[in-house]
Amino acid sequence: MARVAVAGVGMAPFGRHPERSATSLGVEAVDQALADAGLAWRDVQTMYCGVLLLGLTPGTRISEEMGFTGIPVVNIDNASASGSSAFREAYLAVATEQVDVALAVGVGKAEGLRNAAGSFPKPGTEAHKQAQFLRMQGLFAPMGIFAMRTRRRMHDYGSRIEQLAMVAVKNRKHASLNPYAQLRKPQTLEDVMNARMVCDPLTVPHCCPIGDGASAAIVVSEKKARELGLSPMVTVEASVFRSPASSGGTTSQDSDTTARTAREAYEQAGMGPEDISLVQVHDAFTIEEVDYCEAMGFCPEGEGERWVEAGELGIGGRIPFSTDGGLLSRGHPNGPTGLAQIWETTQQLRGQSEQRQVAGATAGLTHMVGVGGVCVVHILKRN
Repeated sequence: MARVAVAGVGMAPFGRHPERSATSLGVEAVDQALADAGLAWRDVQTMYCGVLLLGLTPGTRISEEMGFTGIPVVNIDNASASGSSAFREAYLAVATEQVDVALAVGVGKAEGLRNAAGSFPKPGTEAHKQAQFLRMQGLFAPMGIFAMRTRRRMHDYGSRIEQLAMVAVKNRKHASLNPYAQLRKPQTLEDVMNARMVCDPLTVPHCCPIGDGASAAIVVSEKKARELGLSPMVTVEASVFRSPASSGGTTSQDSDTTARTAREAYEQAGMGPEDISLVQVHDAFTIEEVDYCEAMGFCPEGEGERWVEAGELGIGGRIPFSTDGGLLSRGHPNGPTGLAQIWETTQQLRGQSEQRQVAGATAGLTHMVGVGGVCVVHILKRN
């Protein structure tokens, strides 16, 4: 594989933007990424768009607005990992030397999820009973699954819900320093504990918000990166995509797949957890940050909560997680979420994150999982 660099990143602020279309949000993120890279739209040779439930060819609509140039546009719907999947495809297009410049963009609108939920069958019907069961397995009620995972961890390790609530407090603190985050008002442990219950024991702040947003990244060949004078150069050291090795829907499936994906990424990058400066993780629920921290080898099994309590996963700690606020506070519009992680990691490795900058950051890991069994891990490095 040829070496690949991240030349430019861009974002439209995450939040509720009912007056804006997915296309306009995507165009904003792409324009920012192009300006950041010092490139023009005509320089892009292929495009991948990550979305969830946004209808036919949303990437093509963005391309049309930018001005059709004849490049291939591939639309990817891979649940929460759609943006990460789009970035991986862009990376592969450059790494296999098919093109010198590839664009990955992700867009999301809350209406997409609401429209899908609106098709729920009439109460009292057999179809309604079936759908209620399926909601507990997938897209529409993940809080049920993660509430059960939380209870299981509390049983296995003696975890306290207050410890997991500290994840929400930490991530909101990080988000308060991120102008693109959806939820920026700081919150206390008491705020999290006393908030409205969603699914026992999870209150609202334990769960990520839905909303709108867009993010984009442009990746280029090493030759093109040098032509652009990128300094520092942020390179993609690993890109790994896995699905579960077994079926059955066990509560540990995401963690098991995450562990395998991370191990392969470390091997591909020639690194270990000790070489990573910061992590962006799929923390749609507080329990996930703790589970995945252990699964990826950053702390011993059963120790995640204590690391949170000790501040080890915050900026200034041993291995900062979700430095932009994560899904819990930066927001999770699904399609752009994985690319927002690339945006944050690239900014951190360039030393451009201002008040939330991780001192001396040299390598960052991004991690996303998706409903149906998808896990994507990338490792970026400052050169």
